[in-house]
Amino acid sequence: MVKDIEGRIVLLQGDITRCEVDAIVNAANTTLLGGGGVDGAIHRAAGPELLKECRTLKGCSTGEAKITRGYKLPASYVIHTPGPIWRGGNQGEPELLASCYRNSLRLAEAHDCKTLAFPSISCGVYGYPPEKACPLALETIREFLQNHDLPEKVYLVCFGETLYSIYKKLLQELS
Repeated sequence: MVKDIEGRIVLLQGDITRCEVDAIVNAANTTLLGGGGVDGAIHRAAGPELLKECRTLKGCSTGEAKITRGYKLPASYVIHTPGPIWRGGNQGEPELLASCYRNSLRLAEAHDCKTLAFPSISCGVYGYPPEKACPLALETIREFLQNHDLPEKVYLVCFGETLYSIYKKLLQELS
């Protein structure tokens, strides 16, 4: 486990669906009806009630975020945010990705979440290069936390070694 200089950002390697936090973030698609990767894993772990609630939300635009209950997950809430598909970086991808993190943090704060866990949004099938996404995610989260009391702790949950190594290096450079 690696922590940032304020101790409010914690890096973990593992399965986000097992995180015992107030809310987890789902790297969703715009339909919010489930998919592959972390999205599919969250839907499977939460159970069919999550899909039923997501149907009532009528989708979500890229960069925005919506919240549901966590159902069978250890987390009370799931914050769904569709990340941008990487198209070379000149189609507004950095702004949209930062917006995913910022809007998820705002929803967590609005629902009094003390703890929040993020996956690496857009770094899977959406093809966002991790070496570009991770510094942007970390900068956006740190900027938000400097001006807000909630969430008290943000977990960056990496399923694989590559993302974990990138975040670990970035966090060590900050300390």
